[in-house]
Amino acid sequence: MTEPLLRRLHARGERLTVGALPWVAPVYRAMPQVAEVIEFPFAHGGLQWQARRAMAARLRGRFDAAYICPNSLKSALIPWWAGIAQRVGYRGEARLGLVNRRLPNPPKGARPPMVAFYSALSAEPGIEADRPQLQLPDALVAAALQAWGLHAQGYYVFAPGAEYGAAKRWPAAHFAALASQLTLPVVLLGSGKEAALCAGIAAEAHAQRPGACVDLSGRTSLDQALAVIAAAKAMVSNDSGLMHVAAAFGTPQVAVFGSSSPLHTPPLSDKAHVIWLKDDAVYQPPLDCAPCFQRECPLGHTRCLVDIAPGRVLAYL
Repeated sequence: MTEPLLRRLHARGERLTVGALPWVAPVYRAMPQVAEVIEFPFAHGGLQWQARRAMAARLRGRFDAAYICPNSLKSALIPWWAGIAQRVGYRGEARLGLVNRRLPNPPKGARPPMVAFYSALSAEPGIEADRPQLQLPDALVAAALQAWGLHAQGYYVFAPGAEYGAAKRWPAAHFAALASQLTLPVVLLGSGKEAALCAGIAAEAHAQRPGACVDLSGRTSLDQALAVIAAAKAMVSNDSGLMHVAAAFGTPQVAVFGSSSPLHTPPLSDKAHVIWLKDDAVYQPPLDCAPCFQRECPLGHTRCLVDIAPGRVLAYL
């Protein structure tokens, strides 16, 4: 979702280096406007002062400006310690002084979609029309497909996970039922944490249609997963990072929303279909509880997802 910002900065002549955690670095390597990607070797959580100071020392004197996308205090430390003159970001988390070109941080209820939120750091007009774009070398895509015995446009991709929690995940039984109704193989993608979830879907789908699924969860690099998504006939997913990847590649997709909101993090693609019962005037009783943005359903029923039948998703494939 930061790609349109980077595209704007590149278009006005800025040479771009992105500092990213290793798990997301391959996404930035799929952006032609990015000249260099530096992997930040930080663990999730914690300030890790010593490691950040060491990284800042490496970067000192290299850059004229830093665009700080996350709103956290720790994300602003490296540009400050590195002595980068212009440090652009949003107000918040006691960053006064660390960020010296500060944009007002809109309240959560009035925050624009995240793509526009990031693009605003460019201080340019027309950000509402921005849409992410990714591009991979043909050779990388071909190598990934060959590695897994796949053929372009000859399979669907399902991404049944959602890191945030169960309240964002369409039921595994629905994914399995949908896979059993398709005429092409389904490739299951996810992290190692989602291996059990994907294995269960594959087993249930196989019972209904032998060979329905190819389970690659936890077995691909992120580069390979990107390539598999880029060459797929279509993808079905929850509101997740891989959903945005499919949108950026222009892969046809169905995005299933439950506890979160497509008004905030939509897949920005003309080939994306969003299903969200909160928006369905026919669905009764209305989902007054959505979006709750909770990891687990506070009411215990998760009907915002359970009541989206596999056939409804199938209609868009």
